[in-house]
Amino acid sequence: MILFPAIDLKDGECVRLKLGDMNEATVYNTNPAAQALEFEQQGFEWLHVVDLNGAFAGESINGAAVEAILKATKNPVQLGGGIRTLEHIEAWLTKGLARVILGTIAVRDPDLVKRACREFPGKVAVGIDAKGGKVAVEGWAQASELGIIEMAKRFEGAGVSAIIYTDIDRDGILTGINWQNTIELAGEVKIPIIASGGLASLADIHRLTKPDAAILEGAITGRALYDGRIDPVEALAILAGNNNVT
Repeated sequence: MILFPAIDLKDGECVRLKLGDMNEATVYNTNPAAQALEFEQQGFEWLHVVDLNGAFAGESINGAAVEAILKATKNPVQLGGGIRTLEHIEAWLTKGLARVILGTIAVRDPDLVKRACREFPGKVAVGIDAKGGKVAVEGWAQASELGIIEMAKRFEGAGVSAIIYTDIDRDGILTGINWQNTIELAGEVKIPIIASGGLASLADIHRLTKPDAAILEGAITGRALYDGRIDPVEALAILAGNNNVT
């Protein structure tokens, strides 16, 4: 079970949004590279990064900050936000990303995702961001008519390394992960699922150790980590203990 600390980038700074609203951003660190190194030193083994500006613009906006992060940490990094072409994917993987996360383009052009999986095996994840039970695109600004499970099944067998499922209605407001929908999704596809949106406290970390959550690859933590609601050492110890049991 992997706990992914999140670095969301807006205007070169490490922020957290409330309900996906770019106007509701709290700055937590003006030096994302230093934040990445701090997470590594706390014992995290992965890093989840989102270029928020890029998600809206459809191209990399915080590229310099991402490159600084890649130089600062030895941990594998997954990046989403504004990655819309095979050229974008190849460029980022060449710079050292462990995997890219495709969101809007996965809705608009699923064939591109499948091709990317063939060309870059094990390096492509899909982000499914849900608002009101439907898939959202363009940095969460637009809702589609596509259902969550329907979208996930589009990529079954395509070689997608993971699906990051975010419940936007819970993101950044510390109400807890949408366990029902997340675990249901994981049960419908063979692609590993990473839970995102709303992880609020150590209670959610303990929830990850329950038998029905074992189907998940892990979860992403953001605001609760920055606010001190989750102690990283304790959280990682809980999950390590659970891994030792299993």
